[in-house]
Amino acid sequence: MGAGKTTIGRAVARRLERPFFDTDHEIESRCGVRIPTIFELEGEEGFRLRETRMLDELTRQRGIVLATGGGAVLRPENREMLRTRGRVVYLDASLSEVWRRTRRNRNRPLLQGENPRARIEALYRAREPIYRELAHLVMPAHQGSVEQAATMVLRLLGLEPPGPTPCGFG
Repeated sequence: MGAGKTTIGRAVARRLERPFFDTDHEIESRCGVRIPTIFELEGEEGFRLRETRMLDELTRQRGIVLATGGGAVLRPENREMLRTRGRVVYLDASLSEVWRRTRRNRNRPLLQGENPRARIEALYRAREPIYRELAHLVMPAHQGSVEQAATMVLRLLGLEPPGPTPCGFG
């Protein structure tokens, strides 16, 4: 949540000239309502079921870049789809960075309540080990430009040649 998955994913997809999908955006588009409305009407379990169906559909496509919601990894079947159908990049953001990026966002139903900062901390503690276990690549959430972050992802995945190397005399 708030690590930059969608923003960096779009940049990576653009550089690779591949289609980009965000599971949350796809769910909203197909349902015709925002995620908080789905949570309100169907609860988290109803949303997670929709998320699993969307993830199954999207991960069957080849040659795409996909951003998932942070909770997609909670279901074992989702982890299996991600692990076996693609390469997973975990953008590791600190708790303080996640809080800074999400504290004013009203489109995050899991953060609506009495103490959103405590909720972020609880979600982070529960999910972070799963993210690390699932990831083919762990990359710090980038503080630089989106293009710098996209370049780093592509290089670490071996999809872009390394930058110029310094010349030396030896």
